[in-house]
Amino acid sequence: MSDRLAQVKKAADYIRARISAPPTVGLILGSGLGVLGSEVEEAAVLAYEDIPGFPVSTVEGHAGNLVIGQLEGNRVVVLQGRFHYYEGYSMDEVVFPVRVMKLLGVETIIVTNAAGGVNTSFSAGDLMLITDHIKFFTDSPLRGTNIADFGPRFNDMGDAYTARLRGVAREVAASLGIPVHEGVYAHMPGPSFETPAEIRMLRTLGADAVGMSTVPEVITAAHAGMRVLGISAISNMAAGVLDQPLNHEEVMEMGRQIQDAFVSLVRGVVRRL
Repeated sequence: MSDRLAQVKKAADYIRARISAPPTVGLILGSGLGVLGSEVEEAAVLAYEDIPGFPVSTVEGHAGNLVIGQLEGNRVVVLQGRFHYYEGYSMDEVVFPVRVMKLLGVETIIVTNAAGGVNTSFSAGDLMLITDHIKFFTDSPLRGTNIADFGPRFNDMGDAYTARLRGVAREVAASLGIPVHEGVYAHMPGPSFETPAEIRMLRTLGADAVGMSTVPEVITAAHAGMRVLGISAISNMAAGVLDQPLNHEEVMEMGRQIQDAFVSLVRGVVRRL
């Protein structure tokens, strides 16, 4: 057994010993979106720092708790905050929770983020279902010796953002009167926000939104054969779209403004799974 697999199993065993039933749905909540974790019923709340092998989130708006319980008739595990490459973590550490989720029994992941709007028809406060991604510059979470327990050496990424789940999300959004876009998410390493020239490049290449997370987790989930729904909350327009500077406080504030629509959409999707 590889050291990495042993570490993941140790964390999964620690969590399994503290819950009454295994989760089937995983939720990864981005900046300003962690409020959904407080709506989980019959919840066991585990601090990241107490789970063997877990990194600790250092970014404002990421509570740093693993919440396991009941939501809309499903057993869920919720990450209130994630880990980023720009924090200094290795890719192994960034995607560690996804692998733990897989060993706990999770087969469907809803991964969310706060993103910058690259598509000029978007506005801050919009929601976007991710159809595909563009990955720039950072390491792959699958680099190194392949862990066959999770997936093959070379994995398909043709339906990494599961089309069937997007269909469910579209139906739920329509039933709730929540407008949603669909588009391509570009991953940049951060922590600096992108330059206007980089945003023009991304728009030319077909990106609709940009952020500093999500893609490593989705690659890892796809490798492990998990179904993925990706949702971006457009927290600001990207550099050069509007004549104003970018800051993290704006991201957090917009997360608070759109959390009702976001929570309603995610709860509706979980109900349908």
